[in-house]
Amino acid sequence: MKSSLSSRLSEVAELTGKALKEYLSRYRDEDFPVLWEAMDYATAEGGKRIRPFLVLEFCRMFGGNDAAALPFACAVEAVHSYSLVHDDLPCMDNDLIRRGKPSCHAKFGEAAALLCGDALLTAAFEIVASAPGLHAEARLEGVRILAECSGAAGMVGGQQIDLIGEKEKLSYERLLKMNMLKTGALIRASCLLGCVAAGAGEKERAAAGLFADRLGLAFQLTDDLLDYGTEDDKTTYLTYLSLDEARKMAKSLLDEAAAAVADFDKDGILREFCGYIANRDK
Repeated sequence: MKSSLSSRLSEVAELTGKALKEYLSRYRDEDFPVLWEAMDYATAEGGKRIRPFLVLEFCRMFGGNDAAALPFACAVEAVHSYSLVHDDLPCMDNDLIRRGKPSCHAKFGEAAALLCGDALLTAAFEIVASAPGLHAEARLEGVRILAECSGAAGMVGGQQIDLIGEKEKLSYERLLKMNMLKTGALIRASCLLGCVAAGAGEKERAAAGLFADRLGLAFQLTDDLLDYGTEDDKTTYLTYLSLDEARKMAKSLLDEAAAAVADFDKDGILREFCGYIANRDK
């Protein structure tokens, strides 16, 4: 029998997948069919939909409903998918495989993949701006949060530091900043967008922000542990920490994340999620 967390992850993955496919279907056009095919391919099943899960669970935890949160969840997943498409491009990581299948540019070509990423990013803001069931102020705040966390002050800035780290050793402080931005910023957006969808107050949002910051660092740290020995020329946590130190740091961060939401997480799903991150296998 699936655990409650496993069931919830599967539920959100299915819910988000269907809704996002429906949102993106509006871009199907017989005059440029490859663009929609690439967008659909890049957002298809394969990922765990962790960020949409956080959007919906934070909204649920603070008394909101799925209908309000789902557009935000789809938008975050669209941004995440765009980032993976662009990360795989030859000018970036030059990866030919993504989630066990050809990466977007390997299947559709570099130019189509570039446009696919562009289209997914802009679609995300259209989805947030036109979200039904939310007042204009909530949609506007959603746009601001997503823009801040996905742009130069967030994920894109972190990716730029990551590229620098492929050519030169990053200081530990710069490494932390990279991870807070590249990995942590979109996780932070997910948690805060769930709060916005629920109409949560400042105390709740502060708890969500602390949870997200700790989870984002721990997420990247566990990635580095899983990738140990495969990225010798790249600055990671294991450039500065032993395996034992890294494991202890990851546990401490996840304990802090769980503690941040303990007063609100009545069914324990987010605390269980922290354990899932600690023990994940990618």
